[in-house]
Amino acid sequence: MPRIAIIDDYAGNVLDYADWSQLPDDCDVAVYGTHADNDDALVARLQPFEIVCCMRERTRFDRAVFERLPNLKLLCSTAPTNAAIDVQAALDLGITVCGTGVPDPGLATAELTWALILGLTRHIHIEDANMRAARWQTTMGRDLKYRTLGVIGLGRLGTPVATVGAAFGMKVIAWSPNMTAARAAEAGATLVGKEDLLAQSDVVTLHMVLSDKTRDLLGADDLRRMKKDAILVNTSRGPLINEAALLQALKEGWIGGAALDVFDQEPLPGDHPLRRLPNTLLTPHIGYATEATYKVFIPDTVENILAYLAGKPIRVMNPAAQTDRSQPKYLD
Repeated sequence: MPRIAIIDDYAGNVLDYADWSQLPDDCDVAVYGTHADNDDALVARLQPFEIVCCMRERTRFDRAVFERLPNLKLLCSTAPTNAAIDVQAALDLGITVCGTGVPDPGLATAELTWALILGLTRHIHIEDANMRAARWQTTMGRDLKYRTLGVIGLGRLGTPVATVGAAFGMKVIAWSPNMTAARAAEAGATLVGKEDLLAQSDVVTLHMVLSDKTRDLLGADDLRRMKKDAILVNTSRGPLINEAALLQALKEGWIGGAALDVFDQEPLPGDHPLRRLPNTLLTPHIGYATEATYKVFIPDTVENILAYLAGKPIRVMNPAAQTDRSQPKYLD
């Protein structure tokens, strides 16, 4: 009897987005909506299972974890790649790792970026709370037209974010370590240096892949260069911004505020200081969590399980693609 675990189903809806009855009757499916906070808890939870289905980058699977899961034979991840999985280690231990497709064009995270920008500049979260508390209009919103949008990273998601900024009548400037003026112009932006982008922008938004080179891309010196009323938006990965520096910047008023969908530790601890700061707008890493995305992710996951059970695995991840930065970057 194949035992299947679905982990990190935070919203409790994975079973709703595919026909799981396609699996053989003897399959035993268990769903976990809470996150295993450490390796010991993860291993204790997953030891009995032959098949594990995980959501992209919500849980790390490294060699040490794989070695403690002798029953695991198939790891199904959503998305084509997953930087939180050591695919080579899995391969060495005889574990197959499969991915899924992504929606086309799959711009859910870019859309959320603008929801956060608009939400913070117009104080939507504050005024919503006011309405529920019988208060009326206590803040003053800011217009975006004629202001400057600074986009760090003009890839698959940074480009549409820049396009929307231009549609709002914003001046769009951009920077990344390898960006060219021609590439920036293609996206309707002007290439500037990193320091100039931070100093000039009213809104700074990050769209970079996390790597050893981009970790702490923005530190204390960078945040001090920003305007005191500028906002910082991160829908990519938490560690792109040094967390200690960000907390200091928000507490001491170096910047106007931050809208964040990603964090160093996820789920964000309940007592984390970011939760208590009034100049933040926070969402729980929902950039890619949309119906269109799940309507691809979850049916593909079921197909992957069926193919594995038939002895013909599909969408098998290539270890090299996990670290090859020339590969398409999905959902970052």
